[in-house]
Amino acid sequence: MTLPLRSDPVSSQGPARPAAVVVLAAGEGTRMRSRTAKVLHRIGGLSLLGHALRAARATGPEHLAVVVRHQRDDVAAHIAQVDPTAVVADQDEVKGTGRATECGLAVLPDGLEGTVLVTYGDVPLLAADTLLALLQAHTGAGAAVTVLTSLVDDPTGYGRVLRDADGAVSAIVEQKDATEQQRAVREINSGIYAFDAAVLRDALAEVTTDNAQGEKYLTDVVAIARRRGLVVAGHELADVWQTEGVNDKVQLARLGAELNRRTVEKAMRDGAVVVDPATTWIDVDVTVGEDTVVRPNTQLLGATSVGAGCTIGPDTTLTDTEVGDGAEVVRTQAVLAVVGPGASVGPFSYLRPGTRLGARGKIGGFVETKNAEIGDGAKVPHLSYVGDATIGEGANLGAGTIVANYDGVTKSRTSVGAHSFVGSDSVLVAPVTIADGAYVAAGSALTGDVGPGELGVSRARQRNVPQWVARRRAGTATDRAAQAALAARHDQPDQPDQPDQPDQPDQPDQHDQHGDPAQDQQEEQA
Repeated sequence: MTLPLRSDPVSSQGPARPAAVVVLAAGEGTRMRSRTAKVLHRIGGLSLLGHALRAARATGPEHLAVVVRHQRDDVAAHIAQVDPTAVVADQDEVKGTGRATECGLAVLPDGLEGTVLVTYGDVPLLAADTLLALLQAHTGAGAAVTVLTSLVDDPTGYGRVLRDADGAVSAIVEQKDATEQQRAVREINSGIYAFDAAVLRDALAEVTTDNAQGEKYLTDVVAIARRRGLVVAGHELADVWQTEGVNDKVQLARLGAELNRRTVEKAMRDGAVVVDPATTWIDVDVTVGEDTVVRPNTQLLGATSVGAGCTIGPDTTLTDTEVGDGAEVVRTQAVLAVVGPGASVGPFSYLRPGTRLGARGKIGGFVETKNAEIGDGAKVPHLSYVGDATIGEGANLGAGTIVANYDGVTKSRTSVGAHSFVGSDSVLVAPVTIADGAYVAAGSALTGDVGPGELGVSRARQRNVPQWVARRRAGTATDRAAQAALAARHDQPDQPDQPDQPDQPDQPDQHDQHGDPAQDQQEEQA
């Protein structure tokens, strides 16, 4: 099939949106040296292909096709997850961007009319606004083909865009085929195009693999359109980063850093205070409220949302975590957690999935939580593990409290009521319920429930065994220290030595039966 000979514009009144976008994602990406498909590598919280699909979908196309081949099943599964309405097209054995585009058109409706945008799955910084600007330039010029171009200081390795006297694109010449004069041209081909659908379909039918690489080139469509007298336009893009592709892990890091720079800059322009942008990483889907201070070495990843007036960091990583207004999170790692307004977390804390800290609550230093509901104003100040637990409003867990939620077979849940107090170094062996307004004595290993207003005590009575060190550790540094201390007592007449007492059998712990008198006295004083 041949193109009709025509010199008139394809259309002077283009559609407000493209008829289709075809994303080419079939390449093998051997230079990545990875078991993961190139387009599935991630920067800014999304895969390279995820960025490409997001930009393509934002143009509002009637159809979106993605051409796949290498690691086809993995890439197709990812497409279904990221954009379920996109159509997957399989590229066959014939190589080349022209053939890939032809395979993409094959899954679109027959006789499709309008503009088809062709882009790539490894160009993560390309913006939807740029694609829409390309569409507008294409339809405004009444072009059959419009190529997105950029001016670069060093065009080595790129195809050169050659223009005629009236500014129309006359040809695209690859580096290896260019003359010395043509190599001096600084305008390069991005490989991203807008095509009239009928022109593209007919031209691809003429493109052959009769070249050194044995591939079907998309650039051949430009030559065919020019030969038929059709308008081929160029739309120059000043932001060359948007046309950069990823071919290896060096480029992956380079583009990742540039994307992050842009994301951090946007957060600052939206009102956040980023103390050290060079050590701050923010994914593209993260939101940060006004006047929130982000301190150095902080990572805000995934779908994390941070409210206004917060302090985050330093040395903090939040993944898919929600932080309310005015909260403070310092030297903390959190995943799928919620930190309420005015709450504080850290330093050196780990909030695992399912952690929900209420308003004005506190998770202090060296605390790990998992699947824990911690109520408004409740405190887990330090050195604790709280897993599979509900901590009521205003409750306090003393230092070293452990919620023992796993018995080796089953994970059970513990509940601590509102305004209850758990003493330091206690173990709550799930399932346990401590009612509202209850106390647990320090050092208890609790296996039963505690009722409202009760004091739960579960610990042995202290017993001192005289001369144990002398008998069991004779001659050690500890023994010598003990003998010196005893000798010093003999030199103090006001504190005579007490006679050694024989070992006594264990007695019932009166505290266990009647409460802790010292604790009761402390409560009365309070």
